[in-house]
Order: sequence, then structure tokens, then C-alpha cells
Amino acid sequence: MKITGLILAGGLGRRMGGRDKGLQPFRDKPMAAWAVARLAPQVDALLINANQNLEAYAAFGHPVVPDRIGGYAGPLAGLHAGLSACETPLLVTAPCDSPFLPEDLVARLRTALEAAGADLAVAKTGTQPHPVFSLVRREALDSLTAFLEAGGRKVDAWYAALKVVEVPFADETAFANINTLEELNQLEP
Repeated sequence: MKITGLILAGGLGRRMGGRDKGLQPFRDKPMAAWAVARLAPQVDALLINANQNLEAYAAFGHPVVPDRIGGYAGPLAGLHAGLSACETPLLVTAPCDSPFLPEDLVARLRTALEAAGADLAVAKTGTQPHPVFSLVRREALDSLTAFLEAGGRKVDAWYAALKVVEVPFADETAFANINTLEELNQLEP
């Protein structure tokens, strides 16, 4: 079964001082370039969800899909845009500010999703789920659309109605988000 990857880069970067996080330089290239490099080899197609600097994101060589829900509605709006544009049965998401995402993320999420017959598989370290690292069936688009149209914005509130499997990963650093300039500078060599 084919899988589309979606890099979530649609936020406003409030904690990054209003800067577009995915385009912030990290180890000599934009942060989103690291996420693209890690996720692209694991999927059959790749999309980037962005709402600003669309040309800069298009330069990564993958289609850019902006939110269809207005007002920077968060990662669910990005997921909605990705599922709406997706042409494969499955879509996996990863944020643009996680340059260390696991190279076996998709394989492990897919194995668990299929074994459980789930609608969505989400990565988890320890007791902490990471809902922006998830694999979801395209059929979930209808429930997501209804949730967003009703004003819902919290990822875990939406997927509480779905059959979800949590997939344990040992390496917490693989799921680290770089949200501030301080965090970005701390991780520079």
C-alpha cells in the first residue's frame, strides 16, 4: 500500500519570534530540508504543508499544499490539507522542526497500523505520544473535516474517536521539536 509523506510547516512560528521555523538555518541548511531528507526515502510521494513562503518550500522539489481551513488552525489544518491532496491510501506526517526523525518511522507505524487494523498510528516515547508523527488512513478525512468545521483544533481530541495504535520508540531525541531560537542554537555543533 502506497504512502504519502507530509511535512507540516504551516505554522506562524510564534515561539520562534514569528520566523518561519522550517526555513531557519540549521547545520547549514533549512530545518525543513532535514525533515524532507529523512522522510522522503520512506514514502512514495511527499507533500509540504505551508502557508507562507510557498516558493521557498517549493524549492525543496515537492508539491506545497496550504491549509484549506483559514486562520492558521494548527497541525490538524495541515493534516486536512495533506489528506485532501493525498492520492495514496495512507498519509504520514512529520513536523518541519524535527530534523532527527527516525529513519524507520514509516515502516514501524505502518506495521502497527496494519497489525491493529487501526485508522491511525502515532509515535510514542515513554508515556508521551507524538501526534504530529502519525500515519493515518485517507478515509479519516471525513471525520477530520467534520471535527474542524465544528471548531475542533486539538489533535488528541480528534483522534479519540478513531481506532488508534500507539507505537513505542526508544529514542526521545528523534522526536525533539526545535521551537525556539535558543533550542536551535543549543543543537548547533
